[in-house]
Amino acid sequence: MKLLALAFAPICVIILYIYFKDKYDKEPKRLLVFSFLLGAIVSIIVTTIIYFGFDMVLPLKDEFSVPQQFVKAFLVVGLTEEFSKYIIVRFFNQPKKHFDEPFDGIMYAVMVSMGFAATENVFYVLEGGYVTGVLRAFTAVPAHATFGILMGYFMGLAKFSKNRITLNLLGLLLAVTFHGFYDFFLFIDFIPGIWIGAFISLIIGIILSHKAIKKHQEDSHFNPDNDL
Repeated sequence: MKLLALAFAPICVIILYIYFKDKYDKEPKRLLVFSFLLGAIVSIIVTTIIYFGFDMVLPLKDEFSVPQQFVKAFLVVGLTEEFSKYIIVRFFNQPKKHFDEPFDGIMYAVMVSMGFAATENVFYVLEGGYVTGVLRAFTAVPAHATFGILMGYFMGLAKFSKNRITLNLLGLLLAVTFHGFYDFFLFIDFIPGIWIGAFISLIIGIILSHKAIKKHQEDSHFNPDNDL
């Protein structure tokens, strides 16, 4: 039970943080919970199926090959995981009437991402123990949150734009890019000191995520300051 609590603790903290950042028109809790569950179950299933397909078509067996690890980080892991989250936000959340301001893109994308991260985190923490749980609380889980925020920022813009397809795909591309760089530097940790690149990409992602949240808060049509 303690390991499960450790696995879910950073997830809950991030969800509450983003929820309270949604200042002007909070989303229905039932939709948020359902989005989380879709991320925790459907997104994981989609990812597993695509992983299996990649393994059959594009087997990457050399753990010490930088080019192979690059393909694995960006195409196999980054694209697969972010696409599995993207399709839920795109086809379940975005059409909803409650998705009525750009910030909602961030809110729903984070819920789906945290659902995915929760399932993933439980497996890793139960297998790796307390050290793994603490380490992931400050690395992998916040990383998934930043991927969700960056994706959700553009998907929030897309909902109210004529360039919906372009902006949606831009959000997906940005999430895949940051996810890819984060994993790539970890996958090639056989190169001494290269792992620091993962933390640099995470820090950049956090900075951009903070700016994305602030921008959507300021531009919200529910923001009373915009009526002045």
